[in-house]
Amino acid sequence: MRYDTPILFRRLVIGAYDADTGNYADDTYVDTKVYGSVMDTNTQTMNLVYGGIKQGSLTIHVQNHVDIAFDQLIINGKKYRVDYTRRLRTKQSFIVSEVQ
Repeated sequence: MRYDTPILFRRLVIGAYDADTGNYADDTYVDTKVYGSVMDTNTQTMNLVYGGIKQGSLTIHVQNHVDIAFDQLIINGKKYRVDYTRRLRTKQSFIVSEVQ
């Protein structure tokens, strides 16, 4: 298994209130890059997680546990949300689906 695909764990940071101007600062994103193994989700796993076949579903393995807070994943410029995660002894796996 090759851990060669860059995965961005993206977290939305809400802009802080500025009491002097009365405005809120712009929202920003904080990205954390982790390399992982990305593959298509097999049919048996899709039936267990989704109850049927779902287009745009991927299975991701990262070598260590991901202990950061994140809202979405970016893989090859596409946004994904986590539908299922499992922490194993030395790695963590995610089943994700594409978000429009």
